Amino acid sequence: MFVLNYNKTYFLNSFSKINDINIQDGIEIAFVGYSNSGKSSAINALTNKKNLARFSKMPGRTQLINFFQVNSEFRIVDLPGYGYATAPEIVKLKWQKILYHYLEKRDFLKGIILLMDIRYPLKKLDYKILDLVKKRKIFFLVLLTKSDKMTLSQQNHQFKIVQNELNNFIHDIPVVLFSSIRKTGINILKNTLNLWHNSFL
Repeated sequence: MFVLNYNKTYFLNSFSKINDINIQDGIEIAFVGYSNSGKSSAINALTNKKNLARFSKMPGRTQLINFFQVNSEFRIVDLPGYGYATAPEIVKLKWQKILYHYLEKRDFLKGIILLMDIRYPLKKLDYKILDLVKKRKIFFLVLLTKSDKMTLSQQNHQFKIVQNELNNFIHDIPVVLFSSIRKTGINILKNTLNLWHNSFL
């Protein structure tokens, strides 16, 4: 099996509109989730680069579609976080429009990593992502981020709740306990992306 070298990942470009994206080949895997769900931290942990994906303690900082090149035909895409409560409504709607336009229309999108803070999973807009996955029938993985914020027993309890709920929605969705700080779930994430990549070789 071909194994991707995530340490060589580099920032490629950012776009504010789908129509401006001039990348017209390859495989894209999107990291999606609520603002402050840990998308940028997960990408940094995956690639072993502290500042590859910029993040902030202020939710809603990622307002562009950010592309990161893993190798010549495989990219990671960091999408704007959704549901940032204190942003003006017009701004929230703009971000969501960009997000859903990309997820619904982008032909090179082959997989979605949905990140959910383990303490606050399965919110309203997460279900919209699940609906979209059902329609597009693409690869899908759920990361329950910030697992280090809970005890092991709390993690396992929350994991079962989320897994059962997801199975009622889409059968056999893979769910992974994840922590960027403790590197929990990193190897599973890498192996999953390797499998997705190899399926297109």
